[in-house]
This record gives sequence, structure tokens and C-alpha cells, in this order.
Amino acid sequence: MATILSVSGSPSATSRTARLLRHLDQRLIAQGHRVIPFDVRTVPAEALLGADFRHPAIVRATALVAQADGLVVGTPVYKAAYSGLLKALLDLLPQFALAGKTILPLATGGSTAHVLAIDYALRPVLSSMGATHIVPGWFTLDKDLTTAEDGTLTVAPGSAEALAQVTDQFSAALGGRTTVLAATG
Repeated sequence: MATILSVSGSPSATSRTARLLRHLDQRLIAQGHRVIPFDVRTVPAEALLGADFRHPAIVRATALVAQADGLVVGTPVYKAAYSGLLKALLDLLPQFALAGKTILPLATGGSTAHVLAIDYALRPVLSSMGATHIVPGWFTLDKDLTTAEDGTLTVAPGSAEALAQVTDQFSAALGGRTTVLAATG
């Protein structure tokens, strides 16, 4: 199966975006994929803001992108666009780092006023980086994501169904199963 890099562009350690990605990672793993979670916030600020292409964290991020067959790119929406943290990373990757890759763009935010951020802000930059196939993404309202005290994420039914659909489309585009096998035992 495919190797997927699951990229969270959120600067927050308690991010709904990151929790959503880790939730979807489990679905992709159940469909037979190898998923590598990557939180951009773990890259040192001096490497990102100083555009230090030789910094070990930037070299590692570039290598992770290169080895991936597909990427799930998740971001909170700030001021009608994807996060500056994600932008800083994308700016440091090679111009055609996404050539030959299949991409699933996802966004979270507090208002439906930001729903077009995927199509008008994120998708163009992913395309300009050579992404072969950008599947339909999904914007999830913050209110549809609830985190229990143990860290378990619950997604509201309507959003859960839509997220399952776009995740399954992404999996299928990578040659994976589109159904999750029930746990046995």
C-alpha cells in the first residue's frame, strides 16, 4: 500500500486540526496504508523563519515528503487562509516537491465563512508545487470536533460521513481499499 505523510499545519499542541488528522490516520491505516504523522509545529522556528534549507529538521521534512506517495495536508484557517506555519514549510520545500503525489487537503475553522480557504488559498499552492492529483478536500467546523478528557476525538455525524468519503476517495486514488475492515477478536 501507499506511504502517506499526514501533515498538520497547526501551531497549537492541542489543535483540533492535528487531532482530526490523527483520527483520519487511523482510517487510512485500517485501509492498509503506512501513515507518517508530521506536525509542522515541531520544526524549530529558527529553521522555518530563517529559511535554513540545511537545518536537519528541514532536510528531514523534505525527505518525508519525497518518500510519500500521498499527503494529507491539514490546516486551521486563519483570516481566510491556511496557517502561516504551513506556508513557511511549503516555502522551504523544493518547487516541485509534490510532483507525482496525491493530496488530500483538509481545513478546520470556526465559521463557514472560511469554507473556500481550501479551494482559493491552499489548493493553488499545492498545485503550483506539482501535485499530480488533489482530491476534493473538506472543511470541518470546530464545533463538529469534540475532544474527550482522554484525548479521543468525536466528529459530529454529518462531518464524520463527509470526512470518511473524502478520505476513502484519497485512499482509492492511492490504490487502497475504500472500506475499513471491522476489528476481529
